[in-house]
Amino acid sequence: MSDLNVAVLNQYLSFTLGNEKYGINIVNTREVLEATELTRVPRMPDFMCGVINLRGSVVPVLDLKLKFKMERDHGHERNNIIVTEIDDIDGGEGKLTIGIYTDSVHKVLTIEPEDIEEPPKIGIQINTEFIHGMGKVDGEFIILLNINKILSTQDLVRISDNVSSAKEDENDS
Repeated sequence: MSDLNVAVLNQYLSFTLGNEKYGINIVNTREVLEATELTRVPRMPDFMCGVINLRGSVVPVLDLKLKFKMERDHGHERNNIIVTEIDDIDGGEGKLTIGIYTDSVHKVLTIEPEDIEEPPKIGIQINTEFIHGMGKVDGEFIILLNINKILSTQDLVRISDNVSSAKEDENDS
């Protein structure tokens, strides 16, 4: 693997949810948008806020605070949407584009593998496969997410079904 590819793999877009700092690999990141008006789709899971129209494509938007069962504090407004690509449910070459609401987006950080610790083991049965690791930057931890593991297969099927019906509704009007 070339040095350039290794450098890209070690780069994470940092953002906050409440008081916590997170990062996702830039390989999965397409762009960052200002928060915009959403179209609510009936029967979407609670953590799915709705969909946006991104240059003619229907993109579902995920609220990680709800998915992670974090408290909804009213002091933090959702200011940005990070548009990401995750592996599609069929396991093939396809990608599913989703948006992620954040309180704020910071910058791209380079975090070397030796500065990433394993997800914490706290003695109780909690699924942490969506956490790539704990990145250490300037004496602080950043929770590095594995964006492909945040949603379960069941979540992805429900989202795909709802996005398909939103596209059909859009085409009918």
